[in-house]
Amino acid sequence: MTTVPLPKSKSQSPVRPGMAGGDLAAPVVALKELVAQLNHEQNNTQDLLGSLGFALRSFHNLNQFLELIPRVASRVTKADGGALMVLQPDGELRLERFHFNDDRPNYKQRSAPLKQALEVATEKFSHQDDEQALSRPGWATQLDNWVTHAFGPGVKLFGTSILQRTLERGRLYIFSYSPTYEWTESRQKLVRFVADQTAVALEQDELAGELRQKQRLDRELEIGAEIQRQLLPRTCPKVEGLTLAARCETANRVGGDYYDFIPTRNDVRLSQRKAQASDPWGIAIGDVMGKGVPAGLIMTMLRGMLRAEVLNGHPPARILQHLNRVMYSDLENSNRFVTLFYSVYDPRTRILQYSNAAHNPPLLWRFATKSLHRLDSLGMLVGLEHNSHYEGGQVKLEPGDVVVFYTDGFTDAATIDGDRFDEDNLIRTIQWACQRYDDPQRILDTLFDRVQQFIAPKKRNDDDMTLVVLKANLPR
Repeated sequence: MTTVPLPKSKSQSPVRPGMAGGDLAAPVVALKELVAQLNHEQNNTQDLLGSLGFALRSFHNLNQFLELIPRVASRVTKADGGALMVLQPDGELRLERFHFNDDRPNYKQRSAPLKQALEVATEKFSHQDDEQALSRPGWATQLDNWVTHAFGPGVKLFGTSILQRTLERGRLYIFSYSPTYEWTESRQKLVRFVADQTAVALEQDELAGELRQKQRLDRELEIGAEIQRQLLPRTCPKVEGLTLAARCETANRVGGDYYDFIPTRNDVRLSQRKAQASDPWGIAIGDVMGKGVPAGLIMTMLRGMLRAEVLNGHPPARILQHLNRVMYSDLENSNRFVTLFYSVYDPRTRILQYSNAAHNPPLLWRFATKSLHRLDSLGMLVGLEHNSHYEGGQVKLEPGDVVVFYTDGFTDAATIDGDRFDEDNLIRTIQWACQRYDDPQRILDTLFDRVQQFIAPKKRNDDDMTLVVLKANLPR
C-alpha cells in the first residue's frame, strides 16, 4: 500500500530557528527596560515636585524657595536650565534666578555669558524709552523676543507667565540647546505647574509682609493707646464740696476725646506740694475732629499746652484765647480743629467759672427746681481763626446740683438704621438719673448704659464717648 504524504498547510509551516529563543526575547527585555526607565523618570519627577510642594508648605524664606524654581523646572523637563524673572514692587523687572545644569556639555563656556546676556536684556527691557512698557498688555510677548535674542540661535525655549490672580508678576523660561529636544505638552504642563507654585510663594511672601507690618502697627497703636490712657486722669481728685466721676471710651484704640482735672495754683503745679481739697481745680473736656492716631496726637498736644497755659493763672476765657493762638499754627494745615470746654471750680466760693470753644455745652441740673440749664459762652473752635475771641461765664453751684460734661459721641451715637441718640434723649436720661441717684458714678454708668442699649447691646459706638459728672454734695 502506497502512502501519499498530505500537503502542509500554511498554519503548520515550520518554525524558523532562533525565533522563539532569541528574536522574541530581545524586544521583551527592551520593553521592560523602557517601562522601568519611564517608572523611574515618573518617580523622579514626582519626588522633585513633591519636594517643591513641601518647600512651599514649610515656606519661610522666599529667596531660598525661588532658588529651587528654575532648577526643579529644568530637571523635571530634562532641559538644560531655566531663568526666573520677577516684577519687583517698584515696577522693575529683574532676573531673579538663573540655573544651568552643570552636567550639560559646554556648561562652563555657556553659563556665565548666558546669565550676563539675560541680565542685560532684562535691564534694558525694564528701562527702555517707553516707561509704561511693563504696564501694557502684551509686554510678556515683547520680553520673549528680548530673551530669545539673548539665548542666541539653536535654543529650544519655553516661557510661561507667573500669574498672581490676574496680575502678571513675571516669567519662567526653561531652555535646551539639544537639537533633538522637543517641548511636548506634558513638559509644558510641568513648567506651568512650577510657575503656579512660584506665584503662590510670591503671594504668601507679600501676605506675610503685610501681616508683619500690621503686627508692627498693632504694637505701635497699643503703645500709643497705653500712653494716652496714662495721660488721662487715673482717678478723680478730691475737691471740697464735690464728688466727681469720669470715663472715656474710644471708638478705636487711640481716640481724640480729652478730659482733665488740673490743679490751678502755681505752688501746686511747680512744687512737690499735693493739691488740697480746698484748692481750685480746672475741669476740661474736649474733642479733636476726627478719630484714630492723628486725633490722638493732637489731643496729646492739646493736653500739654492747656496745662502750660493754666500756670499763668488767667481766667478760662483768657486761657482759651492764648491756647488758640498757640495751637493755630500747628492746626491750620492739618484740617483738624478742637472743641474745648474749660472751667475752674473754687470750693471756697462754690463758683464754677467757664469758657467754651464751640464744645457741647455741659448740662446743669438744679436740685432745687429739678430743671436743666446749658452752660455756654461764645467762642470759636480752637485752631479755626488766629484771633478768635472767647467769652466767659460763671455759675454758683448749690448743694445737690449736678453738672454733666460730655462729648458729641453721646448725641451722635446711632443705631444700624441711622437713628441718633440726640440731645433730647440725653436730657431725659440725665433728668431721670439725677432724680434717682445721689452718686455721680451711678449717673455716669446710667448714661453709658442707655446709649449702649440704644445703639445695640453688643454694637461698638463709631465715635469716642467721654463723660465727666460733677455733683455738689448735699449737707450731711
